[in-house]
Amino acid sequence: MAAALVLTAAGAAGLYGCSGAQAAPESTFVLLDGSRQSTADMKGKVTLVNFWATSCVTCVAEMPKIISTYNQYQPRGYDTIAVAMSYDPPSYVVNYTASRKLPFKVAIDNTGAVAKAWGDVQLTPTTFLVNKRGEIVKRYVGEPDFAALHQLIEQLLAET
Repeated sequence: MAAALVLTAAGAAGLYGCSGAQAAPESTFVLLDGSRQSTADMKGKVTLVNFWATSCVTCVAEMPKIISTYNQYQPRGYDTIAVAMSYDPPSYVVNYTASRKLPFKVAIDNTGAVAKAWGDVQLTPTTFLVNKRGEIVKRYVGEPDFAALHQLIEQLLAET
């Protein structure tokens, strides 16, 4: 299993380099409060889109770092959307979000359509970093190197 994950991560990293940014797919996120946000709403902000599950050990382990990153950069035009996978029971997602006091938007991908639109995401965590123009600049499968992620966020926030 670990070998497959490493192979997939290496393959996925090749899809999205800094030079070949591609537009984030058109999708609508249904947030826990029932409101909706679309990919178009991300324009003008650097946005982290994190596909996760409450049953995913790595997802739960990285969540404090995602919270910290959000708190650090949010005042400068950074946003985060945590997308719970379709197999994650909504009650677990709501409970996790409340108990951990997640400060960013949390969506539930009830039908799996959002994960499919973002490259048929199946492994969690899978995280995308989207620039102010709405282009995916980086895809991470597994926990990102947060020091490198912070450097990239700094660069993207500096862009006009």
